Amino acid sequence: MAEKFIKPGPIGWMIGVSALILFGCSSLRHILFQSTAYDLGIFDQAIYLISQGQSPISSFIGFHILGDHAAWIYYFLALFYKIHPSVYWLFGVQAVALAVGAVPVWHLSRHAGLTIQLSVAMATVYLLYPLVYNINLFDFHPDVIAVPALLWAVLAARRDRIGWFCLSIFLVLGCKAVISLTVVALGVWLLLFEKKRLCGAIALVSGIAWFIIATKVVIPFFGGDSASVERHLGRYSYLGNSFSEIFQNVLFHPVNILGILLSKLFSSDNLFYLVLLLVPVIWGLSLKSLAPLIGALPCLAINLLADYPMQKDLIHQYSIPAIPFLFLVAIDTLAAGRGWLKSKRGIIIWSLVAFLALAKFGYFSSIYLSSLDNWQATQDAIAQVQTKDSVYTTAQIAPHLSQRKLISLTSANSPPVDLNTFHYVLLNTRHPGWSSTQEFATNLLNQLKNQPGFNLSYQRDDVYLFVKK
Repeated sequence: MAEKFIKPGPIGWMIGVSALILFGCSSLRHILFQSTAYDLGIFDQAIYLISQGQSPISSFIGFHILGDHAAWIYYFLALFYKIHPSVYWLFGVQAVALAVGAVPVWHLSRHAGLTIQLSVAMATVYLLYPLVYNINLFDFHPDVIAVPALLWAVLAARRDRIGWFCLSIFLVLGCKAVISLTVVALGVWLLLFEKKRLCGAIALVSGIAWFIIATKVVIPFFGGDSASVERHLGRYSYLGNSFSEIFQNVLFHPVNILGILLSKLFSSDNLFYLVLLLVPVIWGLSLKSLAPLIGALPCLAINLLADYPMQKDLIHQYSIPAIPFLFLVAIDTLAAGRGWLKSKRGIIIWSLVAFLALAKFGYFSSIYLSSLDNWQATQDAIAQVQTKDSVYTTAQIAPHLSQRKLISLTSANSPPVDLNTFHYVLLNTRHPGWSSTQEFATNLLNQLKNQPGFNLSYQRDDVYLFVKK
């Protein structure tokens, strides 16, 4: 019996197949020129530079990658690039991290007393959870590594494995500074509800400590003013334009601020967001088993209060830290004999329907084919960029050429001061890409044709490659 508890058995095949599907989907999206510089190009460039022993200053954002979110996990990922620098390592790591989360879900289910059949069902629900599939399609984010790590941390705490708990928390903290708030909330839950005092104290102290160090030391030191954590405050501008201004508003105008917060919280957008997040596991939510959601509160609060639509969908990375706690609630609900559905078949059918309704696999037959009409021309043009010299190109082409020290995006809002800064200029006037327009791309094309310092080395199907003389 102990051996069966340790080894997940048949779900190993499920995890392997899921990882392959996730890797294949993200790779195909990239091949179809649907990945972008933000965020794949940023991370690929930084990790490549680390692997080459160079300072990982991303030319997309203009500062050291640690000044972005203090995610030191990039230095471990660079070990893969030491073997061979390829963006497909990131797709592989992401696919494996997301798929392998089913293992601790299985173990947590068994530890809670669920039958093998229901434990398999919970692992299946996890693999079919729409956000798990959708976030895999949105470039690459180190946040995904925190999903299995948080689940392993809870399992280690419940088994009183302090060493494994510390290792899991250490890994979580390396993924993104803001996730340290999730670690703090995890500590509160472990202390108050799980009665795991040591693990709770470790999570609480380490989460608070790293949040302070990351936001007050690491990010300002490596990023300077441009990387300040306040650069994201535009999403909460209704509260104030800086932390000090927000604090003053809360201190001197508490009634007004409370009214604003309540109006923001109880909005139709937030209601729709919560429905999207909860529907796939709604059958497993019970009022008496909601305590694990304490761990998800920082993530949910940040998203619900944000005036930023991308934080309220099942496509972007912002809801990742909430995933483990939703499944803990469902597991505890089943273990207590509650929930709308209690059979393996019913649970899996519900999850499959939710996946078919909310997972974005349909993009492969619609928006992901938008650049197919000159795909071959773009591929051929990229193949002619054979050196690591500087490149100026579109947001969709950029992650295919980001392994160099200098690469910038064609942007209608911020055209380059001097084109002579770049050795290559690669344009796609038919599909100018994010932050650009056909008018801007056409004007830029005409400018380059009249610029004596560049030769037009490739032209086909509205794709143009200029090389500096």
